[in-house]
Amino acid sequence: MELFAAMERDDYEELLFCQDKASGLKAIIAIHDTTLGPALGGTRMWTYASEEAAVVDALRLAKGMTYKNAVAGLNLGGGKTVIIGDPKKDKNEAMFRAFGRYIQGLNGRYITAEDVGTTEADMDIIHQETDFVTGISATYGSSGNPSPATAFGVYQGMKAAAKAAFGSDSLAGKTVAVQGVGNVSFTLCKYLHEEGAELIVTDINKEAVARAVDAYGAKAVDPADILGVKCDIYAPCALGATINDESLKVLQAKVVAGAANNQLKEPRHGDALHEMGIVYAPDYVINAGGVINIADELNGYNKERAFKQIGKIYDSITRVLEISRTSGIPAYVAADRLAEERIALLRNSRSTFLRNPHHAISRR
Repeated sequence: MELFAAMERDDYEELLFCQDKASGLKAIIAIHDTTLGPALGGTRMWTYASEEAAVVDALRLAKGMTYKNAVAGLNLGGGKTVIIGDPKKDKNEAMFRAFGRYIQGLNGRYITAEDVGTTEADMDIIHQETDFVTGISATYGSSGNPSPATAFGVYQGMKAAAKAAFGSDSLAGKTVAVQGVGNVSFTLCKYLHEEGAELIVTDINKEAVARAVDAYGAKAVDPADILGVKCDIYAPCALGATINDESLKVLQAKVVAGAANNQLKEPRHGDALHEMGIVYAPDYVINAGGVINIADELNGYNKERAFKQIGKIYDSITRVLEISRTSGIPAYVAADRLAEERIALLRNSRSTFLRNPHHAISRR
């Protein structure tokens, strides 16, 4: 893999390899763009097939965070860390302490948080070595579990998408097919149930399905059947890439709006949704509630202020869908355009983020 060529393609700023033999740490920090501010993005721990696969994932995720933070209106750039290893077997205190020191060495250019394979407890360990970490436990004045915030943002975005599709943002009487009922989507189902939506749910975890059925009167279906059920809104809230060649043949929903990342298997599937007249709420716009919530910690967390900002996801989805409609372009392209326009607008007034700006030393 030609690293500089890969970085040049999407103009990444920095790629840092972090190694600590004693603890087994093998981490890659990717910083995509700091035009809007320091890069914020979580730390993912995964058993990657190769070092190259880890690099590719770090780069992809960092760019995604740049766009997510930009559209969310945050004064933050995009970055991401991946740690190579099995989160169930390879974690240890020394690993996260060492990683925290690497983050501290970046002097605020990158702020991390929990992600797939890492936890609030891991962030607390990192916090012992650096202040540039969010999503720590409430002991430190953190916002705690980000799932309710993400769910609230998805709910608001779904209402905006429903308005574009049906002429009203009311979800009362609408049938919503929810794929995956984990922490985020269980809370999402609560909002939907309280508004009077009819729920169809599925998950590979049968206990999670039973919980949603008992709490919200949801109808349960097999995971293989959720995409083809008759519904108004399909909410992908688990695996990515569920919008693909096969699912598009059976999808009956008029709206796709959910919490999952990377919902389109390929960009052309977003093109297909547009051509089919299905309203799509781009994933990184609608699921930004979690990052908005943890970003508020940087100002001293205030839940009311954070959720007010998360509520603006309704406006972001509305704007994206309006650009899509007036410009005749797919919604995912409209979202990218919105992010790129904000970055371009501020690029002329903000330089690459430096916590401590350089001052030339006068020589005598």
